[in-house]
Amino acid sequence: MSLRRSARTANMTTTSAETGPATKKRPAATSDDAATATKKAKASEKSPIAEKDDGVFKKPTAPATPIRKRRAAAGKEPPPLTPTPSLVNVMRAPYSTGDIDDATPPPEDRPVEPHITNAALVTPGGTQTVAYTNGLPDSSPSKTGLPRPTATTGSLLDKAYAHLISVDSNMAPLIAKHQCAIFSAKGLAEKIDPFRSLASGIMGQQVSGAAARSIKNKFIGLFAEEGAANAGFPTPAVVAKTPIPRLRLAGLSERKAEYIQGLAEKFTTGELTNDMLMKGTDEEVMEKLIAVRGLGKWSVEMFMMFGLKRADILSTGDLGIQRGMAAFFGKDVKKLKAKGGGKWKYMSEQEMLDKSAPFAPYRSIFSWFMWRVEEVDVDVMQQ
Repeated sequence: MSLRRSARTANMTTTSAETGPATKKRPAATSDDAATATKKAKASEKSPIAEKDDGVFKKPTAPATPIRKRRAAAGKEPPPLTPTPSLVNVMRAPYSTGDIDDATPPPEDRPVEPHITNAALVTPGGTQTVAYTNGLPDSSPSKTGLPRPTATTGSLLDKAYAHLISVDSNMAPLIAKHQCAIFSAKGLAEKIDPFRSLASGIMGQQVSGAAARSIKNKFIGLFAEEGAANAGFPTPAVVAKTPIPRLRLAGLSERKAEYIQGLAEKFTTGELTNDMLMKGTDEEVMEKLIAVRGLGKWSVEMFMMFGLKRADILSTGDLGIQRGMAAFFGKDVKKLKAKGGGKWKYMSEQEMLDKSAPFAPYRSIFSWFMWRVEEVDVDVMQQ
């Protein structure tokens, strides 16, 4: 037995010496291992971590935003502010306090006409002017340079209401629920300083009503004399000479400060005058004001409606008016909003012009009611 074991051991030793050390074999790769290796390879390709390849350092590249998303973000514009109630109140100057002991006399009943300025304009020096005095109604347009007046401050709103309802009886419930005080006798008696109103409008662009009032009060405070209790709004001449850094102390951006100073210079040099704003046609006033830096078409339209009290202005670019008109004329504004459509999401500009044309010459008042359409049961109006 021992001899056989010794012989086998000797044979194994001889075979090992001839063939060399045994090689350890790796187990065959499975499909799971192959999948893991593929994932690692892809991950290494996508990884932004810098690597060395043949001794050369490769700078990592930042992941890029998809072009489609980037273009969409760049093209998105915030909708214009609906002016009521914030911006309108910034531009206006109430005729009376409304207190029970208010001694303000009743407003004068004077001639007015839809296509000229019906507000009383005041100069920085305090001089007040109106388009028509009580002695002018019978004068011919060739003598006055103005169209013949068609109403008075006391009758304008009643005439406007009657006309709107005659065009579309669905205006009646709106008028019954809301009274357009801006074009009432008291509203038309407001004394408007054009420079103050336009500058206030610039201050109120793209900010809340509360922020606009705060900036306006700080702006007035910049020019208050030491110890003065009731500081007035500065004149164009004073603002034109004030350095931009000082104007910015009111909370204005540099651009807005430049706009207001540029506006002051226009009034100082006579490029803008109260007489032109009072007697010019709607087109002439729009052309002059829109040429001023910082005053876009919408801002000018709001000033002409609620500052100058011109009765036949329609702001087609205002989303609030678009939405109101769409609802008033029977469109489903919720579906239109979800559908999108950019600037004209509720109604096209041409459609707004066409549908509002019969309401002339009182489209400012028509617009005021369009902001309030959805506060009224539209279904009842359409029965």
